[in-house]
Order: sequence, then C-alpha cells, then structure tokens
Amino acid sequence: MKREEALQRIKPHLTEHRYVHTLGVLESALMLAERYGADQKKAELAAIFHDYAKFRDKKEMRALVQERLSDKSILDYGDELLHAPCGAYYVAEEVGLIDEEVLNAIRYHTTGRPGMSLLEKIIFLADYIEPGRVFKGVEEVREIAQKDLDKAIVAALANTVSFLLKRGQLVYPKTIDTYNHLIAEAKKA
Repeated sequence: MKREEALQRIKPHLTEHRYVHTLGVLESALMLAERYGADQKKAELAAIFHDYAKFRDKKEMRALVQERLSDKSILDYGDELLHAPCGAYYVAEEVGLIDEEVLNAIRYHTTGRPGMSLLEKIIFLADYIEPGRVFKGVEEVREIAQKDLDKAIVAALANTVSFLLKRGQLVYPKTIDTYNHLIAEAKKA
C-alpha cells in the first residue's frame, strides 16, 4: 500500500490533531528506521496505522478483546490501552494489512513487550518522541534516541511509569516487563 493511500484510509478515523500526530510519528519512525536499519516501508505503514482505532467506541473494543483477542488482561488497565491491540486487529480485518511484524508494531506501540523487534521498538519510540509531543523528559529521550534505541526506550518507559505512579494509576505489567527486559539486556552487553 502506498503512503498516500494509507493516509487516506486513516484520515476518517482520526481527529485533525491526531492526524497531525500521526504525521509526526511517521516522520520520527522513518528517521529512526534509517538510523537503525529497519525496513522503511514497514515503518511507514506501522506509523500511519498505529492509532487507527484511537477513537473507536470503547465498548466495541472491550467486546473485541473479550471475544477475539488472546490477551484479556489489558481490560484491567484502562481504556487508553485498548486502541493498540484492537487497532492491529482492525487493520488486519478492515484494511487487509496482514504483515505480522507491522501488526505487532501497532499492537505493542503503547505498552511495549519484552523481546520487541526492531520495528516494534521504532514505532514505540516514534510515538513517544514525535515532534508534536511536548512534556517533561521528551527532549532528553529525543537526544538519547539519536545514539541508542534501547536506552531511549528505557528512558521513555521510566518517564511513563513515573507519570502513572505519581497519578496513582495502574501500570500494565508488560510495560514493567519491557523495562526490566531492556535493563537486563543492557547489563549482559
């Protein structure tokens, strides 16, 4: 699927603000893919479709998780996480994109997971550092991303977990597992 066709497919599903965010994720994903040697076309598609389900009905997505998706635990951690695994499902079913690597990058772009592929790491980080993001710590993560992909993800995860803890919110276990996995891998190196 060509870039313009993909962008046209997502536009009706996003607000203008979220569409601009998606363009920023696309820009960041292509930069990271070039820097770290990932497939540019796959990075492009995953970035464009990463928020495909962002504004879907929450009840519909909860039902989808219950009826069709294997990991039901996400239901216990807030509706904000639903759009990633549901988005991967909808992209496969509605758009016909069946590349499992691209779908996994969409599926795990909010939570991460231990053993992420290069593409998954790129989409996770691109979503965090895209140019439109303005919050405490993002500039530092952008700088680290220029030198070390895994260290940048660890910094992003640390910021996210800290943010959630300060607000007394639940932290999805795979997010903690991702952090721990990357720290353990760094210690082995």
